[in-house]
Amino acid sequence: MFGGLKNIANLVQQAGEIKGKFAAAKERVSKLRCEGSAGPDLVRIVVNGEMTVLSVSIDQNLIASGDRQMIEQLVNAAANEALHKSKTAAAAEMASIAGGMDVPGLQDAMAKMGMG
Repeated sequence: MFGGLKNIANLVQQAGEIKGKFAAAKERVSKLRCEGSAGPDLVRIVVNGEMTVLSVSIDQNLIASGDRQMIEQLVNAAANEALHKSKTAAAAEMASIAGGMDVPGLQDAMAKMGMG
């Protein structure tokens, strides 16, 4: 009987620890900066850990070329690279909240949210 109460107390304690770790990890994710580039730095895009585009830089010579199709392809490639880096970095930060804790279903839930 008391073993069950001890397990519940442990789960409540772990839940409190996870909540604090989750808030800290979420703060770190919001401060992440990931850059993607294409065409040897002709296009650079910076996103944060929440996958919000922070800046786009296009080389003046590329703009002057007037090659719209090339610009679109390079912007697309740079954006995809930056977003991939952001997603990977954010997942690593969020996965750190479970470090050393045995909470059933946590890893599966994080995976379903794209964080693991």
